[in-house]
Amino acid sequence: MTAPDPRIPPDLAGRAAAVQRRTVRVLIGSQILGGIGSSTGFSLSTLLAKEITGNAGLSGLTGTFSSLGAACATIPLSRVMAARGRRPGLVLGYGAAVAGTVIVVLAARLHFYPLLLAGMALFGSASAMNLQARYAGTDLAPAERRGRALSMVIWAVTVGSIFGPNLGHPAEGTARLLGLPPLAGAFLWSGFALCGAALVLGLFLRPDPLLVARELRGEDIAAPKRLSLKQSFAVIGESPRAVLAIAVVAVSHTVMVSVMSMTPVHMNSDGMSVTVIGLVLSVHITGMYAFSPLVGFAVDRVGRIPVLASGMAILAAACLVLGSAPMGSRAYMAAGLLLLGIGWSCGVVAGSTLLTESTPDRVRPSVQGASDFVMQGSSAGGAALAGLVVGTLGYSWLAGLAVALLAPVAVLVVVTSVRRPAVADNIPGRSVQEDTAPQVP
Repeated sequence: MTAPDPRIPPDLAGRAAAVQRRTVRVLIGSQILGGIGSSTGFSLSTLLAKEITGNAGLSGLTGTFSSLGAACATIPLSRVMAARGRRPGLVLGYGAAVAGTVIVVLAARLHFYPLLLAGMALFGSASAMNLQARYAGTDLAPAERRGRALSMVIWAVTVGSIFGPNLGHPAEGTARLLGLPPLAGAFLWSGFALCGAALVLGLFLRPDPLLVARELRGEDIAAPKRLSLKQSFAVIGESPRAVLAIAVVAVSHTVMVSVMSMTPVHMNSDGMSVTVIGLVLSVHITGMYAFSPLVGFAVDRVGRIPVLASGMAILAAACLVLGSAPMGSRAYMAAGLLLLGIGWSCGVVAGSTLLTESTPDRVRPSVQGASDFVMQGSSAGGAALAGLVVGTLGYSWLAGLAVALLAPVAVLVVVTSVRRPAVADNIPGRSVQEDTAPQVP
């Protein structure tokens, strides 16, 4: 039984619960389509880049530009959400991603690599919106169920993301019928799925959960508090737990994107087919999303920081398995990528929950946008370096460097835990925000 939010008068708590249930259902539908759209194209983007350039090192730049595009889209779209609600920002973001799929298809047809990178930058908006949607699930969620609400939205991506990488083969047939390069078919299918996600949100995410939350708290909806990127970082800096949350989310995402983006190229070099690559990537995506409800339950019951620490350990184990995998071993690759996905889920669900409750309500969308900006920007740099590392040193070196990247964050987890005991980590109905009370510029 969900306890009412203590900030909302009892006579309005029923309305909050009703809107929350509807919001989660709509987000689940849009996330399924968004998962299909983002994973179908992204899973084969490095192979398309290698086909165009003939250079494995340059193929990693597709992940870089996708993450850069996501980072650049996050700030303006989060400002749209802060001003007008979650729905307009999410719809606009998916619309930009659809435009990106059109550009990528054109780049494949023209065999023009710079145009491919430009299309991947716009396509990155899909990933940004898939992640931003998780926060929409927490706008009306009570504190003791915030982790589970966020994780359910992430879980919904499971269906689409598992199917996505396996649609490469039938999508190739569509491309051939249209006279396009086979790998371009994945982006055709991505575009249709992302259109569907935008339509679901545009038609059914009503009322907007963020606007309802503000109304129920008695805030002036017509004059929302929007922060610049600098101001958002100032708010974050006031809370050690918010700093920790951003660090964990950014590093978890960077390690996952860097390793995962080069895995198809590595497996292809071992002679594995597109079908096998798709199946192994589906195992990875299962780890990312399918277990997220369990992760969310653990976040609410065990605590945010213990789950963060577990995520770091699982990511390190994943990289060690992948780095030591024998040539051509599907089992090692599948096991390593499964662990990589689970570790990412622990880091992102626990970190996002901790960030949400460590910042004031009225500036939360801006702070969440700043967090995702850091996450996407750092993963863009990681993906760029991943291509260079694999091209010069090899895939095992990439896995080893990923483990090294996790070490400073593990130290930060310990330091933050020692400096400030988790007084509010597991208290139902009470958020960390209420204990830290960071100042708003």
